[in-house]
Amino acid sequence: MALTLGTWNVRTLLDNPHADRPERRTALVARELARYRVDIAALSETRLPDKGQMTEHGGGYTFFWSGRDSSERKETGVGFAVKNNLVQKLPKLPEGLNDRLMTLQLPLASKKNATIISAYAPTMTNPMDVKDRFYEELDLLITSVPQTDKLVLLGDFNARVGSDHQTWPGVIGMHGVSKCNSNGLLLFKTCATHNL
Repeated sequence: MALTLGTWNVRTLLDNPHADRPERRTALVARELARYRVDIAALSETRLPDKGQMTEHGGGYTFFWSGRDSSERKETGVGFAVKNNLVQKLPKLPEGLNDRLMTLQLPLASKKNATIISAYAPTMTNPMDVKDRFYEELDLLITSVPQTDKLVLLGDFNARVGSDHQTWPGVIGMHGVSKCNSNGLLLFKTCATHNL
C-alpha cells in the first residue's frame, strides 16, 4: 500500500475565539490534507501546549502533538496528522520527545517498521546553544532508530541549503537556489553524518 507523506508548518493549531471562522483550525488543516490526499503529515509550529491527541471525525484525521508546558509561552510545537483509518494500524501512539521532536512508528510488510520523525528546528534568531541542543537531540533520536527500520525525516528546519551540490554530494540535489545559511550547514552535517 502506497502512502502519501507531507510536512506543513501550520503556524498555529490554536483556535482564536475572536476570529470570525466557524471551524477549528484542526478541521481546516484536515480538509486541506484530505484535498491533497495526504495520509500522514508532520506538523510544525503547532503552538499547542503539553502533549495530546484529538480526532477530527468529519475531517478524517487524528492529530497528535507535543508542545511546551502549558505555563510556558506557546511558540513552538510539533505533531502529526494521521488519517483515522491508519491510527488503528499503528503499533503505538506517536511519541513526543519535546516541543521540537516527535516520532511515529508505522508497520510495513515483512514485520518491518518505518520511523517517521517530525522536527521543528530553531529559527536563525535563536542562540547557537539552542540550535546545537536541537541537533544533538535529533542526532540521538536518529541513532536510536533500529537499522532495520526505514527512516523518514520530515519537518521545518528553518534552513536555506543553497545549491552547492558538489560540496555535499548525495545530500543535496543540483536544483537548489541561493546560498546556504548557518542553519543549512547544521542540517547538512546531520544529513551527512547519517547518510540522509
